[in-house]
Amino acid sequence: MHISSLPPIKLKKILHDGEVRLALQFDFNQELINIVKNTKKYRWCKRLKIWHTVFTSSTLYNAENNFKAYTKIIKDPSLKKEVRGKVLRKRQIISKENKQVIKLYVQFLQGRRYSISTVKTYFTLIADFIEYANDIQLEELSHKDVERYLGEVFAPKGYSISTQRQLISAIKLFTVFYSNSKIDSVKLVRPKNSKILPTVLSKEEIITILKSTKNLKHRAIIAMIYSAGLRISELVNLRIQDIDIDRRQIVVKNSKGRKDRNIILAQSMIPLLKNYMATYAPNLYFAEGRNNAKYAPESIRSFLKVSCKNAQIRKRVTPHTLRHSYATHLLENGVDLRYIQELLGHAKPETTMIYTHVSKKDLLNIESPLDTVAKSLINNQNGYNNPRLSINY
Repeated sequence: MHISSLPPIKLKKILHDGEVRLALQFDFNQELINIVKNTKKYRWCKRLKIWHTVFTSSTLYNAENNFKAYTKIIKDPSLKKEVRGKVLRKRQIISKENKQVIKLYVQFLQGRRYSISTVKTYFTLIADFIEYANDIQLEELSHKDVERYLGEVFAPKGYSISTQRQLISAIKLFTVFYSNSKIDSVKLVRPKNSKILPTVLSKEEIITILKSTKNLKHRAIIAMIYSAGLRISELVNLRIQDIDIDRRQIVVKNSKGRKDRNIILAQSMIPLLKNYMATYAPNLYFAEGRNNAKYAPESIRSFLKVSCKNAQIRKRVTPHTLRHSYATHLLENGVDLRYIQELLGHAKPETTMIYTHVSKKDLLNIESPLDTVAKSLINNQNGYNNPRLSINY
């Protein structure tokens, strides 16, 4: 069998029946079909006319290495992208008794006035944990069951540190609600949070993004997020009546932690704001979608990505990157950290302190030892008159 006699196989990532799958696409060839069938790992989809299996890094690696011995392998760009469409969660298998306990746990969280997003997150995490330990009575659940769940499920699935911290918080609250279990909440330790520095855009990059955004509504939304340092949830919930142009003030209501705060409306934002308001005439919210509904956060992320591409910015930019940039630029302009904390709505000053690590204001005053050595060569007795490193000494 010659490799050239078989058609090439294209490896693609697709969404099939609500599940992300690895697809093999090739022109009809009985020999190649037999090779795929013999692996006993792929199923045929008559509708899409493709062979497919579960998509993981392992199945992708195996497909590429197993079939390259027979024919040419083409890797589709979709392998590096997220598939579009609704990915369905695997149906949970939880007993009726445990479902009732979870329902009461949700009511317990709501009674403690946790936010809707927090209740939803904790509900999902606890439901997944209880499903994992479904054969164990809730009264018999122990600290070891939690550790086993973390080792067998959380780590292999590659959940983030922040998600694991949320899980521990959810279980700690569950032990308060359901005190009959043997889980010792004292032994449940949250892993240390990752100290990853935020991505920050330069002031010039911000202007380039705005200039590259041709749609007036999109430009107004991006400018508002950056100029006021808003979270994306605060932007979509911002109402027209909360923007006072005469006083140059924005009131952010019921934001994270159920707090209100005042923010300065940028002077340079006012002409753009008036133009946007006159053109689109939003009814209730600053940013509105169809039928005067709140603008979808996914839409903001999408057009911001396009604007960054048009601006030829290769950094990974999200709406929160604009907020990070706002805070960092304030610090570089000499604004006190206490005021920045208030403007951002941070509960703790430690949260705001991260921007001291990305601010270049003080870092630029520090001279590298290499610069010191290079400059010293000018006056050196050995006759070095040119400190440039690009020349050959």
